[in-house]
Amino acid sequence: MTTESTESTGTDDRFRVDDSFHVFDTTLRDGAQREGINLTVADKLAIARHLDGFGVGFIEGGWPGANPRDTEFFARARQEIDFRHAQLVAFGSTRRPGAKASEDPQVKALVESGAPVVTLVAKSHDRHVELALRTTLDENVAMVRDTVSYLREQGRRVFVDCEHFFDGYRANPEYAKSVVRAATEAGADVVVLCDTNGGMLPAQIQAVVSTVLADTGARLGVHAQDDTGCAVANTLAAVDAGATHVQCTANGYGERVGNANLFPVVAALELKYGKRVLPPGALAEMTRISHAIAEIVNLAPSTHQPYVGVSAFAHKGGLHASAIKVDPDLYQHIEPELVGNSMRMLVSDMAGRASVELKGKELGIDLGGDRDLVGRVVSRVKERELEGYSYEAADASFELMLREEVEGRPRGYFRTESWRAIVEDRPDGSHANEATVKLWAKGERIVATAEGNGPVNALDRAMRSGLERIYPQLAKLELVDYKVRILEGRHGTGSTTRVLITTADGAGDWATVGVADNVIAASWQALQDAYTYGLLRAGVEPAE
Repeated sequence: MTTESTESTGTDDRFRVDDSFHVFDTTLRDGAQREGINLTVADKLAIARHLDGFGVGFIEGGWPGANPRDTEFFARARQEIDFRHAQLVAFGSTRRPGAKASEDPQVKALVESGAPVVTLVAKSHDRHVELALRTTLDENVAMVRDTVSYLREQGRRVFVDCEHFFDGYRANPEYAKSVVRAATEAGADVVVLCDTNGGMLPAQIQAVVSTVLADTGARLGVHAQDDTGCAVANTLAAVDAGATHVQCTANGYGERVGNANLFPVVAALELKYGKRVLPPGALAEMTRISHAIAEIVNLAPSTHQPYVGVSAFAHKGGLHASAIKVDPDLYQHIEPELVGNSMRMLVSDMAGRASVELKGKELGIDLGGDRDLVGRVVSRVKERELEGYSYEAADASFELMLREEVEGRPRGYFRTESWRAIVEDRPDGSHANEATVKLWAKGERIVATAEGNGPVNALDRAMRSGLERIYPQLAKLELVDYKVRILEGRHGTGSTTRVLITTADGAGDWATVGVADNVIAASWQALQDAYTYGLLRAGVEPAE
């Protein structure tokens, strides 16, 4: 680690892991190239703070000078972020053919960014040099050598990304290695071998990295795209072969199908390889960091992502649950808490007694070893899932059903007398949606009518307007997601509709389910459960 790097970022060495192994994050540059991601400067600053808090060693912020957004990011990051763990990295390319590095505008922009570390992308595939750069192989090597030397003279630490390295090595191994040697001799700290097209497999990666390491003596890193679904495996294969620098993106974001996912790579290094690549305690923040970054880029977190997905430690099969009841390690490769996640039991028609008992424990409901009670719940779940209910996706509805069996009656906050929803077609093509609900709560009969932008919204508004006076806690509730699925037909041409509703109260959210022969009736069931569960969460005692 260089003194100028520490001073220019404000990074405190007391909070950093040693320099023998690098975790390099390129979410703000390569990850931002994913289709559907469009980061503002504020977004990039927020993500950078999360990544620094997580403890990565390097954060590649973008290409200063290439666009105003990245230029502004570097200017603001220097002023607004007090980096505790990471060093900021500017990305750019080698000088142009026939030019001087000191006079190349984009090279000068890298220096002016103020970043203590620069990553240079360099051509290492002979066909790319001749067809894309339209220069000679010797001139390309000179471009690498000159640019690295100039940036080192300016006090910058330099990493070189050898673009298309593995494809180039296959075509012309001696030329690909000559680029690695030129970068190293000119002062590059790390030469990163890039699987730019993402077409390599782990055994191929390991063989090439081993050979290049032996033939050049360079410090090597790896940058893997995920086009074969092997980016994480390829990254770890490179580590096995001697690479000591891994480039990744949060949640695997990146161009086409993405990059090596930072979180499973880091978790594998820490938990499987025993490498300390993060500050103490940082790994337990991994799930939170993953989800926070997903929120910033406005993409739903992947539920089935390794380590950090909500389904990563979810168990559905009855056989699994029986074993987990004895010892969770029998069906889990690590303790979920190590990465900030938690085990979940899913209740479905595959559930057995152990699933229900463990789910009850997870929900804080003591079933007291009552075999008859557990048996009734298991039977009821299986019967209702046969009708189309899905409790693995609706924990709140399951908890209400479980409490009903334990307490011997449903939660009595309110009772429905009737409801109706009307959709009126108008001559101008518009629609009017109106709903009327008749309810009983605390001995009082309530009749409420409301309009909405659809029949379900009208029912929701009518229900809320009728009950809020008696239960003011409902004012915090907000319907945040609504899903409809038409299940397979039954009884000839008949069909069944399942509705899943997600509701939030500012402190958390929950899902409820309704099933009926039409979407409005199914929605009404899910709404009733949503309101009932919201009152339960608020600590309101049942009125009936």
